[in-house]
Amino acid sequence: MAERRVWLAAALALLCAAAFLGLNLRGNIAFVLELRALKLLALVQVAVAVAVATVLLQTITGNRILTPSIMGLDALYLLGQTALVFLLGGIGFAAVDPRLKFVIALAAMVGLAAAVFLPLVRARHSLTVLLLTGALLGILFRSLSSLLARLIDPNDFAVLQGVSYANFNAPQGELLAIGAVLTAVAAAVAWRQRHVLDVMALGPAGAISLGVDWRWSVAGVLLLVVLLVAVSTALVGPVAFLGLLVVALAERLTGTRRHAVLLPAAACIAVTVLAGGQAVLQHGLGGASTLGVVVEFLGGLVFLLLLATGNRR
Repeated sequence: MAERRVWLAAALALLCAAAFLGLNLRGNIAFVLELRALKLLALVQVAVAVAVATVLLQTITGNRILTPSIMGLDALYLLGQTALVFLLGGIGFAAVDPRLKFVIALAAMVGLAAAVFLPLVRARHSLTVLLLTGALLGILFRSLSSLLARLIDPNDFAVLQGVSYANFNAPQGELLAIGAVLTAVAAAVAWRQRHVLDVMALGPAGAISLGVDWRWSVAGVLLLVVLLVAVSTALVGPVAFLGLLVVALAERLTGTRRHAVLLPAAACIAVTVLAGGQAVLQHGLGGASTLGVVVEFLGGLVFLLLLATGNRR
């Protein structure tokens, strides 16, 4: 039954993708299709990356209300963009090669994980200490970003606002190939380890008793989470609640936490949310709102609902 529901989610995702590509075609159809295909590729990459990263993080923490943003990576991304605008100005920031900005953001976020989180794992600190460290770093980075933003010229501040929120309308075509490779590799590794992840979901004691090297397994999963979050954030900007929304929907659709079912279901639902939402907003409502704002609003409601119902595990 759960597998059939995964196929249903996949069919719905394909339908939403087709709607995004095919609705309201006019003018130079070849050019329009090429442009929409690039946007769709960005949507699929972000959907898969965020969904898989959220499933992995919730698995190792045993907590259903956590999102990868608690690790402070999106705050680090925002601090980096703010620092670049502060140092280079709005015009200088716009002139920087997008590939260079992508590599800098990716290296900074992965470097933070290697410098802060991995030593905590090796020192056998609990995951609670690790998550609290990430939350504190996030507060620090956001405070520094706010300080720099107050010192930025008002004209340059408008440029900063454009990169402070998730933007699914203007993906950088030259970055999609890099992002696709990294996302595909990380997702493939997660899929290959799906049975180990099922064991890790039992908690440290249960996983160790069944032969899993908990410390190194957690370190590997954290690296996958960081890589996926770094790619999605560098492509479209910070997305805080998308993962929480799609994983909660996937759990209720499939009724299971088995990773062979949950990983593809969450990815398909994420594609449905992003591609379907973008199709509705762009073709149905004429761009009356931005997808990032709507997704964050709905994700925030799901977060509050999970807190209210006490569904943390």
